[in-house]
Amino acid sequence: MSTLLVSHHACIDHDPGAFHPESPQRLRAIQRALEGEDFMLLDRVEAPHVTRDQLQRVHPLSHIDAILDAVPREGHHHIDADTLISPESGEAALRAAGGVILAVDEVMRKAARNAFVAIRPPGHHAELHTAMGFCLFNNIAVGAFHARAQWGVERIAVVDWDVHHGNGTQHIFWDDPNLFFASTHEANAFPYTGKVEETGSANNIVNCPLPAGSGGDAFRAACTERLLPALEAFRPELILISAGFDAHTMDPMADLNFKVADFAWATKQIMDIAERTCESRVISVLEGGYDLTALASCVAVHVRALMEH
Repeated sequence: MSTLLVSHHACIDHDPGAFHPESPQRLRAIQRALEGEDFMLLDRVEAPHVTRDQLQRVHPLSHIDAILDAVPREGHHHIDADTLISPESGEAALRAAGGVILAVDEVMRKAARNAFVAIRPPGHHAELHTAMGFCLFNNIAVGAFHARAQWGVERIAVVDWDVHHGNGTQHIFWDDPNLFFASTHEANAFPYTGKVEETGSANNIVNCPLPAGSGGDAFRAACTERLLPALEAFRPELILISAGFDAHTMDPMADLNFKVADFAWATKQIMDIAERTCESRVISVLEGGYDLTALASCVAVHVRALMEH
């Protein structure tokens, strides 16, 4: 079995505007990074459309319709001050969530060892009824609920190392003891959630906020001391990663100072736990990462670690 790369050209066509950090160039940079000889063995597939029924496992129909009905015929529409959509955004959002579902299906039926889903718009800020933080639908939660409905997977974990807290995923997972969410992120940054005391209804939420200026040593310590032991103790049947790379020191969107090697290390740590707990079933989904050079380098080491495990 090989590592699966899921993407779609529609996710490049989603265009929030010339000066918006969540730009189409992000996926282009990733595509270039994954064209090298090291990545020839990737199994590459296009993301299908998610269905409304699949989206409704997470989001109410009113939210789905509101997002898709807001897609403009031309120009841009503001969902909020930061979240803009263009005429191609509806198609991109449907492909983004559909890509995670395809990855779940391929990994669960053992057609792929693991998967990286290179899509946009991202998803981890999207709550049940609310699009925000560049996110329209919560792609990773849609994938998790699909794994449960289609494959009978009960205990599902999401690890989120984006520099911004995944408030949407936490919100969706909060009341279900069989859903686990763990996050490292910059403390007191957007969306101003993710405090240590936010632990979910059954201690199924683990937040490791890091002070501004923290580097890889603080990240690795938080993972080693709290996040990874909690993940392993949960005994997941499937692990999903909200793979944001904006904690890199070159990224303009926040103030953490991770290096490329930190993301490779974290990937390997999670893969080791997956090997012991869930037959190495791991699906990684792109979230943030806004410096194009750093994003490309981080994705390359992350995907290489998935392929080599």
